[in-house]
Amino acid sequence: MRLPLTPTRTPLESRELIVAFAIIRMLIAGAAFLALAILGFPYGGGATAVLGLVALPWSLGVLAITRRSTDAGLSPLIALGDMAVLGLLQGVEPDMYAVVHFVALFLVAAHAHAQGAGWSLVIGLLPPLVLIPVTLATDVPVDEGLLHAYEVVFAAACLSTALVVGALREAETSARLRARALSRRTIDTESGFRRRLAEAIHDGPLQELSSVELMLASAEQALDHDDDARAREALTEARSLTRANVTFLRDEIVELGPHAFEELSFEQAVAACTELWERRYGVSVHTDIAADGLRSEVAGPLFRITQEAVANAGKHAAASTVTVRLHGDARSTVLEIEDDGRGFGGVDPLGPAEPGHIGLASIRERAEMLGGELAIDSREGRTLVRVRVPG
Repeated sequence: MRLPLTPTRTPLESRELIVAFAIIRMLIAGAAFLALAILGFPYGGGATAVLGLVALPWSLGVLAITRRSTDAGLSPLIALGDMAVLGLLQGVEPDMYAVVHFVALFLVAAHAHAQGAGWSLVIGLLPPLVLIPVTLATDVPVDEGLLHAYEVVFAAACLSTALVVGALREAETSARLRARALSRRTIDTESGFRRRLAEAIHDGPLQELSSVELMLASAEQALDHDDDARAREALTEARSLTRANVTFLRDEIVELGPHAFEELSFEQAVAACTELWERRYGVSVHTDIAADGLRSEVAGPLFRITQEAVANAGKHAAASTVTVRLHGDARSTVLEIEDDGRGFGGVDPLGPAEPGHIGLASIRERAEMLGGELAIDSREGRTLVRVRVPG
């Protein structure tokens, strides 16, 4: 797990979290003040005074600042202020030792989540740096040997909490940002595909079918004048253009993917696309398929995974050979697409820090949709995509 220690803040999805944190901070201070007041101001009233004169005004001030500017509410100085208030409370009343340390751990977790991994180390160090000197300088009602052990555990807990929460926040935010970028690229890709398809149909079949119409009209006129040779020539040209356009339209339909898996098996679907894949991507496609009775709701996503993997091998990995294997039994079905391309250059294509590529994201999401497991073993000269789904 990579833990960036540079003080950079991870962007938040919603600023309402910071406002909610400020409100909770104020409620904790208010609840503590009210509890001590109900108990008759124990500890000689010192702890109650700190809560009423320092903690409550501080929390109200932070709430006001946060409502006005959430960026200001995210300042690490607020975390330092929180620890200073807790240190003052413990300094005035050492018997509040346990309460102060519990609240400090909560604040560490909340601040680490708000700040992200970049500031997590700083957040984790603040409580030990502020509270441990106060503990050592006051008469805390704990045996000295135990007290030192408690403080060591407290420091370790603060650091661990901050680093783990910060790292989790970093991973969650990175996944969200990748998903957002992927969605934008998916929309752009879909728009580009629609535009390309419209232009291809307009410039290809539409224009050429108009030519076919003219050729058929010419053949009709030739037959009216008993000119069989000219009629035959026109019909031959019309037939040739029609055959070319049928091939073009069939390729486009195949590219969209078979949509009738109730009638087509996985093997039949792959066989129908093999010629197109070889022609379009310049690869030799071999198959080894033995999975009878594969359900259509499984065959469809597995075919899409195969389609993406073959396209990636041909377009991006410069592969010359792709092998598609599908084997299954009552417990599970395993799909493997292996190519001899250049791989991913030593990068883990499924790593959390890698950008979201549309093809890989599609493969991952379809495997997850089936409740399956996806693994990619890639090195120079060989890439193996393996998907195992429940039977």
